[in-house]
Amino acid sequence: MALALLFGVFALLLLMGVPVGFSLLAACVATALSLGLPLINVFLKMGSDVSSIALLAIPLFIFTGELMLRGGLSDRMIALASSLVGHVRGGLGQVTVVGSTLFGGVSGSAIADVSAIGGTMIPQMQKRGYGSDFAVNVTISVALVALLVPPSHNMILYSAAAGGRISITDLFAAGLIPALLLALVLMVTTYLVARRRGYAKEAFPGLRTVARTAVAAIPGLMLVILIFVGIRAGIFTAVESASIAVVYASLITGLVYRQLSGKAFLQAATGAARTAARVLFVIGAAGAFGWLMAFLEVPAAMVEMLQGLTDQPVVVLLLIILVLLLLGTFMDMAPLIIIGTPIFLPVVKAYGVDPVHFGVILLLACGIGLITPPVGSVLFVGTGIARVPVETAMKSIWPFYAACMFVLMLVTFIPALSLALPSLL
Repeated sequence: MALALLFGVFALLLLMGVPVGFSLLAACVATALSLGLPLINVFLKMGSDVSSIALLAIPLFIFTGELMLRGGLSDRMIALASSLVGHVRGGLGQVTVVGSTLFGGVSGSAIADVSAIGGTMIPQMQKRGYGSDFAVNVTISVALVALLVPPSHNMILYSAAAGGRISITDLFAAGLIPALLLALVLMVTTYLVARRRGYAKEAFPGLRTVARTAVAAIPGLMLVILIFVGIRAGIFTAVESASIAVVYASLITGLVYRQLSGKAFLQAATGAARTAARVLFVIGAAGAFGWLMAFLEVPAAMVEMLQGLTDQPVVVLLLIILVLLLLGTFMDMAPLIIIGTPIFLPVVKAYGVDPVHFGVILLLACGIGLITPPVGSVLFVGTGIARVPVETAMKSIWPFYAACMFVLMLVTFIPALSLALPSLL
């Protein structure tokens, strides 16, 4: 009864349009009252979940992405991508894929990726005769790359949801090969769709232009190396790396690129504070929700149920992926990670699946939900930039969905794609 109340109140409020954080909190309060638990326990759990030192990296990395967004890095990433792949069929679409991949390694956020790269490339593609649906679909699909590469704050969130027992540096390393594979598959998809539609390609600007744009982008790209190598070598922790990233981004955008004004800095700080506040509130509410699920022994029941169905790890992973894809259609990524990790991680560990490997699967499956209606936040940002209805993008997004699902299946069935690099390092 209590479990039905917990999920029922949450689902009902979501359907009514109540924000996810408040829906989670209301469900927790209703369930605690029905069980006779002190409400203070719910709010103490919320506070303890957001007071984790590891989570301090999230607002700092968000701030870093805001600084880079307003400091001219996205323009340089687009220029480099244009010189590298603009001459391939569907040139501006290819530029979007490569540019988003490069910028995702700095922002760590799919929404920031769409806002920065899509804000420039979607209008350009529309102006050059590309279909608005094509422009949106390319941009939102490749934004998922940002979820898998440093400094992805969703990886930090997964580690925290797992009790801090999973190495953030291993997760950063595990996501690199799947991220590059996703970018490559999306480039092929973009080429095939562009060829079928007869889209043009740009002229190759020459090696000198490639070298010039690469030099201009190197200071920004060094941030990824600084974060990854510094944490991997044990020079600093994830939180320390996030602090260093903020300082580095401020110096690069302010002194090297000279595009970060005082006003832009304040806008970046304000934007980061608002985003971080929303994210941390949802994390706290989802933490309380997860605590109640543990109290009601949901993870143990899930393990027992699945063990009664099958003894094949791959079948279990496919079932979990299906659930995540369905939940991702109406739940944002942060609460889905916080709620899903305590439920599904014990299950996959019981079947011998590596937690790092499962983390990459979880992030990619939840990421697909970001581009799926009715709640896909990345989808709505992309269509908002293009000023087209969601239905317009949905009519032709299937090749890009298929590309993302193909990579998700590869990552699921070939653990080495996720585990080879952490093992090597």
